[in-house]
Amino acid sequence: MPRLARLFAPALLAAAAPLATAQASAPIIQTRFTADPAPVVHDGVVYLYTSHDEDDAEGFRMLDWRLYSSTDMANWTDRGVVASLKTFPWANQTNDAWAPQVVARNGKFYLYAPITVAGSPRNVIAVAVADNPAGPFRDVLGKPLIAPGEGYFDPTVWIDRQGQAYLYWGNPDLWYVKLNPDMVSYSGPITKVQPRITDYQEGPWFYGRGGHYYMAFASTCCSEGIGYAMSDRPTGPWTYKGPIMDHDTRATGNHPGIIDYKGGSYLFGFSYELNFALTPVHHERRSVSVAKFDYNPNGTIANLHWWDKTSAPQIGTLNPYARVEAETIAWTSRIKRDRDRPYAWTFGVTTAQDDSGTVYVTRTADRSYIKIAGVDFGVSGAKAFRAQVAHGTPNATIELRLDRTDGPVIGTLPVADARAWQEKTAAVSSASGVHDLYLIFRGGGAPSLVDMDYWRFDR
Repeated sequence: MPRLARLFAPALLAAAAPLATAQASAPIIQTRFTADPAPVVHDGVVYLYTSHDEDDAEGFRMLDWRLYSSTDMANWTDRGVVASLKTFPWANQTNDAWAPQVVARNGKFYLYAPITVAGSPRNVIAVAVADNPAGPFRDVLGKPLIAPGEGYFDPTVWIDRQGQAYLYWGNPDLWYVKLNPDMVSYSGPITKVQPRITDYQEGPWFYGRGGHYYMAFASTCCSEGIGYAMSDRPTGPWTYKGPIMDHDTRATGNHPGIIDYKGGSYLFGFSYELNFALTPVHHERRSVSVAKFDYNPNGTIANLHWWDKTSAPQIGTLNPYARVEAETIAWTSRIKRDRDRPYAWTFGVTTAQDDSGTVYVTRTADRSYIKIAGVDFGVSGAKAFRAQVAHGTPNATIELRLDRTDGPVIGTLPVADARAWQEKTAAVSSASGVHDLYLIFRGGGAPSLVDMDYWRFDR
């Protein structure tokens, strides 16, 4: 089976599966390339910060940091760009927005990011702060938190039970320093971890759990898997425990992020699967996935193998009677080839962000779609569907289907006459129980039939 068909066929087949077996898609974000996942749980929501590979990247081309959120691990809402190289005016503005991490403390959110200073090839670690998880983040120092050094990137922060925050980073060596309570300064020396942890390369993810301290990391390049070490102290010594994911030739890089959420434990990382769905040529265009796992009684972690063997189940259901942002997506299509340029492909449905920070769905070509997993219409069911739309083209409609792209039609929303943003409504029928919902865009040959901001059903 061709690689493109192999990637997309399983999602269509799985759409008809009962909710009990519904799984997060792999990768979980399909609207653009994402890497270096940095999840944090706050007020019952998973906030997933990522770096962002540009669509035209061949090597690393990274200009900003993005945010996605979820409460069920299957549907992810695009929250847009929360910080960029422009956040740090003294930084190189043409590249190097690498792996971030965000930590909450005392009602503030601190973003640690590796960048390069204008005119210097060496990395530094910068810090920005925000009043809420979605930002905007602002530079608080006007200079690096960690001064230039060789391999000074991939920061990770954890606050222990005594309230002491530790900042680790580094490739190929691992370094740490103790942060002060203000989270934007440090005390004591910068210390190199010695001896080097077996199989350690980069991308450390530091955290504590159950009396143990963990250091997960991207294992020795290349290819990279995900390994981990444990200690009974936040500064080590570290004992290598083995792979969480083996080295795999499908990935020249990796980067773990680990959280506990709603009684489960989750590993985030990335693959190049979407890149290889577009072209057989390797580019630094990565895509984030997630897997659920369990700790052994002694705190160790079993080998999860690769993303094609592991995933995460959907937790609960989605309420369609409250406002749902249109950019809330479990899976979307489509990948389209440019016939005039071999191996030149573009994504179909994607998102955009206006000057006010509002994120919306766009580039909705004919037959492209959005899948929303595990929608609970209840026993009595829905009677109407409404959506905020704009820029409708002639004959454009949004077709509502259940469970599959060719599943039962429950309604059709005409959107052709929507110019400026307006809410449109259509009657629906036979929408009850729990189903995957497909929003299928229909119309002519325009590259985008309609833009969409949010939707909801009425009883």
